[in-house]
Amino acid sequence: MSSFKMEQKRLMHRGREWHFVSYEAQLANPVKALAATPAAWFLMQGGKRWLVMPLVQDQSPELVEKGLIQWLESHIFHPAAISS
Repeated sequence: MSSFKMEQKRLMHRGREWHFVSYEAQLANPVKALAATPAAWFLMQGGKRWLVMPLVQDQSPELVEKGLIQWLESHIFHPAAISS
């Protein structure tokens, strides 16, 4: 039995609420041609999820929030992301 505890964070950034969820690592599944994935934080939006950053055990909530906001800035609000 896994001891992983899923976490959720809702952050207000640039006037919007963003929903992030942590997922535990997944083993590779060669039958379905799926690669192994590490434990990570994902952005949840519109019924989809996007990989944001690795999940680091015992990382402070402040560092997690800082990493999530940095990801938003570089992937959502970066000028190249806005123009595409």
